[in-house]
Amino acid sequence: MDTTAELKKTPYLSRHEALGAKMVPFAGFLMPVQYSGVIDEHLTVRKGVGVFDVSHMGEFIVRGEGALELIQKVTTNDASKLVPGKVQYSCMPNGRGGIVDDLLVYRMEYEGDAHYVLVVNASNIEKDWAWLQRHNSFGAELENISDRMSLLAVQGPKAADTLQPLFEADIRSMPYYTAQYAIMKDVGVVMISTTGYTGSGGYEVYIPDPLAGAAWDAIMASGAAHGIKACGLAARDTLRLEMGFCLYGNDIDDTTSPIEAGLGWITKFTKEFIDSARLKEQKDRGVQRRLVGFRMVDRGIPRHDHPIVDDRGNTIGKVTSGTQSPSLEQAIGMGYVPIELAETGAKILIDVRGRHLKAEVVKLPFYSTPS
Repeated sequence: MDTTAELKKTPYLSRHEALGAKMVPFAGFLMPVQYSGVIDEHLTVRKGVGVFDVSHMGEFIVRGEGALELIQKVTTNDASKLVPGKVQYSCMPNGRGGIVDDLLVYRMEYEGDAHYVLVVNASNIEKDWAWLQRHNSFGAELENISDRMSLLAVQGPKAADTLQPLFEADIRSMPYYTAQYAIMKDVGVVMISTTGYTGSGGYEVYIPDPLAGAAWDAIMASGAAHGIKACGLAARDTLRLEMGFCLYGNDIDDTTSPIEAGLGWITKFTKEFIDSARLKEQKDRGVQRRLVGFRMVDRGIPRHDHPIVDDRGNTIGKVTSGTQSPSLEQAIGMGYVPIELAETGAKILIDVRGRHLKAEVVKLPFYSTPS
């Protein structure tokens, strides 16, 4: 069990404590799980703007002549399609049909330095770093900057109103999944991207640690007129689940394939990569199980690892993520089921503390952003 003394802290710890955050161990870090409450923070992001400290995430720089070749080998998506300033969601297969991690791949350029930035999950930083080094037979230059970077996710429909006054660059018109290096007024050079994990739009701001405090203070001051609130990991989880976004360690892991997880759209067979032959066969022949979204018909909240059972009580799968949706005010979840039950409208049963509760498979995402 991690003790507080052993846990890593982000540069924002004193600010979290001043705001009354409940702090918990997460992926080796002491992180804020909530401030004003999960539902309040969740709805703040859906309707206004919230800021998340996600500085625990990992960042690797890949540059040099072999950079693209390495990324193409270890990831499923086709990074050759990226142009400077574009971002791509991808995953790294583990050579056994499972997933090392899911990640973002940025193609960037700054003052003549062309490079890629890989953003990985906090719990997988060491594993991912070792995996990249192991497969770097291309002479790519690798740099792990995870311990030197902070990351703030400014999310919600008022995120642009909050951040645009802080930048001379036009960030309001940035397309989805793009990025640029830009000067943040009274802070310095940061990397800002139109990415996030909430489904309500917004930005992620990558900040060198020496600039971290100034960036937080500027964002909170600019966002005050828009009702900005600090938000914790619990709201981040309910927001991403409403969108059907996978969480590594829950919905995907070393035992699940991208095809089973519904990530065929980021698995491109126009190139060869680790496990490409195995995954191509899965796509062509079909898989025996698939990750689906479901809503509860009976009253009850599904949770991670709750069994999914048939009408005779036999376990046929398990819940990977589940919650009471604050936006929809209904219980929702995701889980792996046999392929014959993976169609929209299929009826399944969730074992919630010994009660077999009715649920229905639905199309993802659960939540649709208002137009």
